[in-house]
Amino acid sequence: MTVTLADVAARAQVSPATVSRVLNGNYPVAASTRERVLRAVDELDYVLNGPASALAAATSDLVGILVNDVADPFFGIMASAIQSEIGGPGGRAGGERLAVVCNTGGSPERELTYLTLLQRQRAAAVVLTGGAVENGAHAEAMGAKLRKLGAAGTRVVLCGRPPAPDAVALAFDNHGGGQRLTEHLIELGHRRLGYIAGPEERTTTRHRLEGHREALAAAGVKDDPRLTVHGRYDRRAGYEATLELLRRDPSLTAIVAANDTVALGACAALRDSGLRIPEDVSVAGFDDLPFAIDAVPALTTVRLPLSEAGARAGRIAMGREEPPPGGIATVPGELMVRGSTGAPRA
Repeated sequence: MTVTLADVAARAQVSPATVSRVLNGNYPVAASTRERVLRAVDELDYVLNGPASALAAATSDLVGILVNDVADPFFGIMASAIQSEIGGPGGRAGGERLAVVCNTGGSPERELTYLTLLQRQRAAAVVLTGGAVENGAHAEAMGAKLRKLGAAGTRVVLCGRPPAPDAVALAFDNHGGGQRLTEHLIELGHRRLGYIAGPEERTTTRHRLEGHREALAAAGVKDDPRLTVHGRYDRRAGYEATLELLRRDPSLTAIVAANDTVALGACAALRDSGLRIPEDVSVAGFDDLPFAIDAVPALTTVRLPLSEAGARAGRIAMGREEPPPGGIATVPGELMVRGSTGAPRA
């Protein structure tokens, strides 16, 4: 037999309207009354009709979190921090909201598909993490989709992603971080630097590479296009790119990697080639993922505050923190100098 709202009201000894207020979270209810209602909900195993409730309200209890790769710690850390902030008052199931992590695999088409599905579900909020694809048609489609979500009452927050209309953006300073990383290596005396970049179509790739090149230009170091190799943001890409860089220029004294995972692949390739780190070749990564400090030697990198930015994005998405002025905030990185970088060999 299906449990109804009236059954919950009878068990809690309150009116059906009070039960509705507690579950919708849209009206102040005394704490003791709220506790009685929620206890009755648990005892009777009452299930709220989510779709019908969403139609009655502007939005549902659903929060979408879009990531490129859920297995990548970069995205996992942010998604976890976002989810930690989306519970509490405001939802219709005793204050909680349902987080749905959508793994796009870096596909622009899947990104748009997930946003469409979240729009149909009247999601309360959507948080998009990581870099964007630099494609005019996709950018136009994304802009239209974000406008529709916002018009329907969905809060849209970009975390670690460049600004876009109709969304709050917490953008990582990838350009500045890339510049500081290369400046550090130049200050150590390096002049032959190889660069392992990410996929060419990603904004993160372009911004970090632009920072690297700006540091080279400022120091009067030639930017040899042969010493930049593009690949995926994974260990294998770092390994293969490093072997290619060594083939192109065996005199390299430093390698800058697109991220820490790529840097681990670079380190493995150097060791397999009989080269020492940093005595023969220095290696630097980006992001400061948890394993970076445990690498041997510990990895010099740029620390991005992934957890802090994710938590802030979650609070903004839930309306518990005001958006930054103008809806845009630049989140700086911090250079972490460790044992994988040193002065070049004489």
